[in-house]
Amino acid sequence: MYKILKQEGRAKRAVFHTPHGEIQTPVFMNVGTVAAIKGAVSTEDLEQIKCQVELSNTYHLHVRPGDRLIKEMGGLHKFMSWERPILTDSGGFQVFSLAGLRKIKEEGVYFHSHIDGAKIFMGPEESMQIQSNLGSTIAMAFDECAPALADRSYVENSVERTTRWLMRCKNKMAELNASPDTVNPKQYLFGINQGAIFSDLRIDHAKRISELLLDGYAVGGLAVGESHEEMYHILDEVVPYLPKEKPTYLMGVGTPANILEGVERGIDFFDCVYPSRNGRHGHVYTNEGKRNLFNQKYEKDKRPIEEGCGCPTCRRYSRAYVRHLLKAKEMLGMRLCVLHNLYFYNTMMEEIRGALDAGTFQSYKEEKLYGMGQIDREKEQADGR
Repeated sequence: MYKILKQEGRAKRAVFHTPHGEIQTPVFMNVGTVAAIKGAVSTEDLEQIKCQVELSNTYHLHVRPGDRLIKEMGGLHKFMSWERPILTDSGGFQVFSLAGLRKIKEEGVYFHSHIDGAKIFMGPEESMQIQSNLGSTIAMAFDECAPALADRSYVENSVERTTRWLMRCKNKMAELNASPDTVNPKQYLFGINQGAIFSDLRIDHAKRISELLLDGYAVGGLAVGESHEEMYHILDEVVPYLPKEKPTYLMGVGTPANILEGVERGIDFFDCVYPSRNGRHGHVYTNEGKRNLFNQKYEKDKRPIEEGCGCPTCRRYSRAYVRHLLKAKEMLGMRLCVLHNLYFYNTMMEEIRGALDAGTFQSYKEEKLYGMGQIDREKEQADGR
């Protein structure tokens, strides 16, 4: 199912075989929260821009259009006409980030819909049922995403509850996969490591959930308020205690630099709304750093967003034209920027895999960060690094 092909330090180059095709890792999952990438990106577009895995959200699809409707339509793959792998987030993060009023109980969480205020209850069994109805390739366990800077006693209780919820998720998923009317009887379950920025809590939790022999493991509860240095420290501490022979997923991360640092620490899967969200605001990623196409200096710029880029936008359109569309508030402007950004991310992951294959990831990482203005090479040399 998951096979490591090459290693460089802790960095892993692997392939993950799934019922919906193989995933070459490290991989960036393109975020389509409600079964679509914001910015008018179609399924055909995803195929063109080298997307391997699409990520959708359990909570949002449960609220609208409803997971039962999607099951009637044959599952999420058929609903959105996408044959490649799909990962569904459990809804836990949205429950805790969107719901203003909520009550956390042992059985689950009571809260109100952010759309119409309707009362909703979601617990481990409900999350698994919804994800089973969606029929995603990979289902995420239902957890509590505690604030990164929460006090220790709160985090301790939260981690204990998340562990108990994970065992309930595993039991319910096994039951659902054995059901005769399930959409995807081979649905995988990934558990989630929590513990905020407390290394000892993280490590203890990693050891305990590793014993459950799940299909994969995620590091959750990061990129939610802590510094990048704190995030990298937690990854340094906890990843060695997660099963090396299983895929590892860093949830909700991040910038190109975050991804390169995560790969170096043994992460296989990434997802983040940055490329699509920033694209919709005219911020585009290039190998020379991020550009704001609203800047007047691009008004008469005939060059593509990035010279040499093979994305659908750069193959045809100029910075000047895309800027005009953005200024005119034409949807096409947002779409072209999102396509470029996702292509940039997916291509970067392709380059990372190639560098790992060649045993040159460390030098690739340094060159990439230097090119994007993320490191000062002269300063590094002066520091003796």
